[in-house]
Amino acid sequence: MEFCAVGGYSEVGQNMSALRVGDEVVTLDMGFYLPKLMDFEEEGGDRRNLTTDGLIRLGAIPNDAPLAKWRPLTKAVVLSHCHLDHLGATPYLAPRYGNAPVLGTPYTTRVLRDMIRDERLSFKQPIKTVNPNSFIRVSKNIEIEFIGVTHSTIQTAIVAVHTPEGIVLYANDFKFDQHPIVGQKPNLKRLRQFSKENVVALVIDALYAHAPGKTPSERVARHMLEDVLLNSDNAGNAIFTTTFASHIPRLKSLIEFGSKLNRKVVFLGRSLLKYARAAEAIQAVNFSSQAEIVGSANRIAAKLQEIEKKGKDNYLVVCTGGQGEQTSVLNKIMTKQLPFDFAADDHMVFSNRTIPVPINIANRARLEEKLRRRGVRIFKDVHVSGHVFREDIRDLFKMVKPQHVIPCQGNSTVLSPCVELAKECGYQEGKSVHLFHDGQKISL
Repeated sequence: MEFCAVGGYSEVGQNMSALRVGDEVVTLDMGFYLPKLMDFEEEGGDRRNLTTDGLIRLGAIPNDAPLAKWRPLTKAVVLSHCHLDHLGATPYLAPRYGNAPVLGTPYTTRVLRDMIRDERLSFKQPIKTVNPNSFIRVSKNIEIEFIGVTHSTIQTAIVAVHTPEGIVLYANDFKFDQHPIVGQKPNLKRLRQFSKENVVALVIDALYAHAPGKTPSERVARHMLEDVLLNSDNAGNAIFTTTFASHIPRLKSLIEFGSKLNRKVVFLGRSLLKYARAAEAIQAVNFSSQAEIVGSANRIAAKLQEIEKKGKDNYLVVCTGGQGEQTSVLNKIMTKQLPFDFAADDHMVFSNRTIPVPINIANRARLEEKLRRRGVRIFKDVHVSGHVFREDIRDLFKMVKPQHVIPCQGNSTVLSPCVELAKECGYQEGKSVHLFHDGQKISL
């Protein structure tokens, strides 16, 4: 059994890993490195004009050169969830892997299909949908299991690759939320059963391994949001909010609180339309009956003019721009590319945290400064993380008892706290807990 850390081991993003057992291979995630894409697009570039090799040279998708000899052996491309740093590179890289099917939960595969359609990409790989908490056999020797967990989107899975040599668990982006707003609780019963099975390796989300305690539930974020929206003096003022477009549970809460405020809820932004549409397609939500969802630039401009004309205090606006992205609705409002004027005491609620990369931090800081100059009231970090904290990781070690631990989702500075935690739990650095960089391989 051989493991390759393709991407997401030297940076936060472009997640991709691969497992070879004998002459069969399974790849796990194929994601974008979003900061490189943002830099490129802010300079006027269009990624649709780039080849796969061009995207690799740009640093926007994983460099899968270490897998050159593994590609013909690949039996499946497995996607853990719908976030672009795990899924976005799939249309570009998966065709290199023969006719290997792409596997994901219903929401994940719907987002992938919509991305391929909306960006007019050519994609001939079979896409197979696997329900959470179920199995699919991809060869005589390999079976893939999707174990339902929670995250800042819906239908996220810990992936178990069952092989004759044992099991590899791929747990990249998840949390243990016992009070989800949308979807099922994490399947802890199944995870505990792995302690009696042969788990050779656990690939673990280490982004917040430095954070003490356990990740708060989405119910906590809902209470924070309720407190800001329902218990702040906003009479006569605009209320604009942002969150991650794929955060379906948070969007559900925003719709419900907009109703309590007797304000019409409006979603503005192409990505909000995309993710909401995908969630409706699998019947997870019915946002269209509760909110107006506007995606095209011309319609967004017309809707903002309508909001000012009919009274901004009659609306709760959910828009893109929580990271300060140059192409987002919020930034275009602030740069006068879209017609809306914020006034003193209007409310701007950031129901997300800034992704900790330099371009996002700088963009958000500029955006907030522009809002302050206009006297807008800013409510920041009305949010809880979608990633496991230190004690959640310790709990997972105890549940599944892996022989090897492989931290992922960051550079060595980010991953080192997880290495130290594993050592506390009895693992030995370099022998049973492994700190990788992109492109490295190990035999297990």
